[in-house]
Amino acid sequence: MVKNTQNGTIIKGIGGFYYVETAEGIFECKARGVFRKEKITPMVGDNVVITVNENTDNTIDEIKERRSFLLRPPVANIDQLIIVVSCTQPRPNTLLVDRLTAIAVKNNIEPVIVLNKIDLADVEDLKDIYKKTVFNVIEACGKTGEGTDEIKEILKNKISAFTGNSGVGKSTLLNQIDPHLNLETNEISQKLGRGKHTTRECTLIKLDDSTYVADTPGFASLELLKQEVILKEDLQYCFPEFEDYIDNCKFATNCSHTTDKGCAVIKAVEDGIISKSRHDSYKALYNEVKDLKEWQVK
Repeated sequence: MVKNTQNGTIIKGIGGFYYVETAEGIFECKARGVFRKEKITPMVGDNVVITVNENTDNTIDEIKERRSFLLRPPVANIDQLIIVVSCTQPRPNTLLVDRLTAIAVKNNIEPVIVLNKIDLADVEDLKDIYKKTVFNVIEACGKTGEGTDEIKEILKNKISAFTGNSGVGKSTLLNQIDPHLNLETNEISQKLGRGKHTTRECTLIKLDDSTYVADTPGFASLELLKQEVILKEDLQYCFPEFEDYIDNCKFATNCSHTTDKGCAVIKAVEDGIISKSRHDSYKALYNEVKDLKEWQVK
């Protein structure tokens, strides 16, 4: 039996098969049973060692240590999470956006917020929310290409994932960034005001030798994201604009930054330094996990 070992990156996974890009091409592989026993699931973006066989299935033999990973969207080793928000059709969901930014920060991934469809609605209210954060915010229009040059610039030499709820225009933006991609897009349902799923699985797309983007399935609801738990003790650090105020609270060691008297974070919200919308999202996320213990999510 002729076989050889190669290093590569998983660029797509579907139905138990993984497509691994190596220096010699793309190979369809199956994961060895040991990963199932150890409850490890290979992810798009994983750097792996594979065996290429002549007369049997190619196999993934080793998954190298991940520098970052997300459960939703399921992708590993990314530098940036490009969170696409539609100004309308569908209506922007700031809780979804803020959950995504918090998850990214927790996993040492840089969030970038793209306000899309600026041709259809005024974007000022959304800009007012996020200009008070440390995140890069880009205005864009997938139909006209406005803002895509700026997006291309931040993608260079990095691995990025595009995410957002269904219908926000991720695939349309990616088609503007690289027309050769020809990704499937769909119109928004006027009756329901939301989009259909056009991306069915996470796929890592190579734009050039050092630039990759992952197009990920959209979210029909927030429920899927709730699998990524941020404990209440850690949540405050996932809102970077809180950082300058956390240690200045009257009860700094146990302030929840929700209703406590003497809370410097709440004072910053009242003074207009921190966005009320962002703080409302923080409180919603805090209330989801306030009674959760670390051992319960192990």
